Amino acid sequence: MRERLENGTELEVVRVAGSTRGLVVAPDIFGLRPLFDDLVQRFADQWNMTTIAVEPFPTESLSADIEPRYEAVSRLTDDRVLGDLAAAADLTGCDEVSLVGFCLGGMHCFKAADQGRFDRIASFYGMIRLPDAWNGPGQSEPLPHVAASPDPVLAIIGDLDPYTPPDAVSDLEATGTQVVRYSDAKHGFAHDSSRPDHRADDAADAFARVGEWVRGR
Repeated sequence: MRERLENGTELEVVRVAGSTRGLVVAPDIFGLRPLFDDLVQRFADQWNMTTIAVEPFPTESLSADIEPRYEAVSRLTDDRVLGDLAAAADLTGCDEVSLVGFCLGGMHCFKAADQGRFDRIASFYGMIRLPDAWNGPGQSEPLPHVAASPDPVLAIIGDLDPYTPPDAVSDLEATGTQVVRYSDAKHGFAHDSSRPDHRADDAADAFARVGEWVRGR
């Protein structure tokens, strides 16, 4: 169900009675929508965790088109985004909280690595380097955050993803971050089955790995 943080940021929340570990979800660039309502319910049911997804553009009125959303990323600030993710973690009511993100949200997972709030983090095809078009006064580069604290992070990467080029993936691996690579996968191959680049078998494998990771196993 939809709820809001005190600052107005919209959430999708599924609570699990007796959950001892919480999960926060950082959506892709298209934000909260029925796809993420379904994913939150799925994670809560399958992983037995109170699960909360956080809208990444709470102060913007954006259409579903990619162009205005892509341009709007430069107006995001790490303080707001990471602060909202941490506030959602508190809202789970759990001391131990994991974080999963996709695309833009996967990049925010990298930036959250050294914040100390999430002890297990899984980034699906998050940008390792900030794209030039996303550079703004409130943005930082993702990689230094991971380099400062690689142990909590599991990175899911498609080898054919232009947003995670091979040299950037090599830099990520050099930090000691655990990286799982899918050789024939493109960007967004796992979380949206309606995409032409969806790969069902790779997605199932990735979600199985991530499920074990975020549950602390």
